[in-house]
Amino acid sequence: MKLNFGRVSQDWSGALCLVISEDEGLSPVGRAIDERIGGQLSRAIEAAQFTGAKSSSLELLAPAGTGATRIVLVGAGKAEEASENSFEVLGGFIAGKLLDGKDKKASVVLDEAPAGSVDPAEAVARMAFGIRLRAYRFSKYRTGKKAKPPELKSVTFELARPAPARSQYRPLDKLADGVLLARDLVNEPANILGPVAFADRVKALTKLGLTVQVLNEPQLKKLGMAALLGVGQGSANPSRLVVMRWQGGAKGAKPLAFVGKGVTFDTGGISLKKAAGMEHMKGDMGGAACVTGLMCALAGREAKVNAVGIIGLVENMPDGAAQRPGDIVTSMSGQTIEILNTDAEGRLVLADALWYTQKRFKPKIMIDLATLTGAIIVALGHQHAGIFSNDDTLAEQLAAAGEASGEKVWRLPLASEYDKQLDSKNADMKNIGGMPAGSITAAQFLQKFVNKCTWAHIDIAGTAMSSPQTEINKSWGSGFGVRLLNRLVEQNYER
Repeated sequence: MKLNFGRVSQDWSGALCLVISEDEGLSPVGRAIDERIGGQLSRAIEAAQFTGAKSSSLELLAPAGTGATRIVLVGAGKAEEASENSFEVLGGFIAGKLLDGKDKKASVVLDEAPAGSVDPAEAVARMAFGIRLRAYRFSKYRTGKKAKPPELKSVTFELARPAPARSQYRPLDKLADGVLLARDLVNEPANILGPVAFADRVKALTKLGLTVQVLNEPQLKKLGMAALLGVGQGSANPSRLVVMRWQGGAKGAKPLAFVGKGVTFDTGGISLKKAAGMEHMKGDMGGAACVTGLMCALAGREAKVNAVGIIGLVENMPDGAAQRPGDIVTSMSGQTIEILNTDAEGRLVLADALWYTQKRFKPKIMIDLATLTGAIIVALGHQHAGIFSNDDTLAEQLAAAGEASGEKVWRLPLASEYDKQLDSKNADMKNIGGMPAGSITAAQFLQKFVNKCTWAHIDIAGTAMSSPQTEINKSWGSGFGVRLLNRLVEQNYER
């Protein structure tokens, strides 16, 4: 879908959308259109008792006097309650109404967005961003009549001053590229997107200015990454570690580091999962998808920051060469791990990836993302991701970025008392801590591989896939984390 910004034309075809604030009713341009069509809008508003309340709409079909196929009135709610995120949601709501019909093009006509405390140009740009996110469909494997791509090809925002909104939208357009890339990666089936194919997709991002390095199994073995390699040793698909670098900040400045779990399919290994729902495990690389989408967005919008993205890519399969319960592996850090459950594999991948990242890059901050534990869904459902951090400031920054972006997080504790659950009689630690506090003990395990680096772990098992659909996402894969971390970078490390 193409998104355009232009001046009010008064020569419409296709769908025409008007945004109405609950405080003010029809805007001046809306009243002008109403007068032009003989008061049809005001009569319809009165008859339907339409107030402009948030997430409400009213539709007039084939209105005389405009050339439009329909006029869609959309409620923006109260202006004083507006936020950047609420305008993204509003854009998604508008897209839902426009995509509902057969129109190939649409116009959203505004005097100025009912922005409250939000800059009007920013509000319009956020609406356009929401439209783009809502319009996403993963339909590449549907054929014939089932394919049904959306009819709507273009949406034009018609404004008195389109240039500021167009300018504000440019970086959001690049952010959308990153979110949609992350969704694509999560939605891909595992027979298409194994570790090698995933790494190849990342290499294509060099066109944006990213430097990409792919480490193969011999290189990983030489580095001592037995924890990561152990997870993938039962798969016919070889494991990979991918390093993405963006140099947009000051030369020599410490980078921000983002590390993602990339288990392209997780059977559980020898500790085999139940068959019901196992198909969802194609999305167990949601952390790696987020890191890839974030790096795409940072490079696309030319973020003024140095950043590295590291993703560990493996497939966890149960063949004759697979890792067994009771095995002991030596991680890159030199610490030994007793494998009691081969389905607790993501933390093994991250153990080596985190150690490699902090040792090689000595980052300013390090954040990992992983669809790590079912326990986080028990604790927080699908509405919040869980965060764990050894630094209060970073945790607060993530919480603020979550509120601003709409990708909300909730902090859970780290404490040495939980380490007892990881004690092993045969190695330095076990890879599971038992049922109590499962998400916390997983985070405690990861903390053993970060040294004193300022670090946060984000458990996105409840938000990266199969999460409740929203006005800006109707996809199984959500791309969760790209907007959150982009906002974190914008708010705290670029300005």
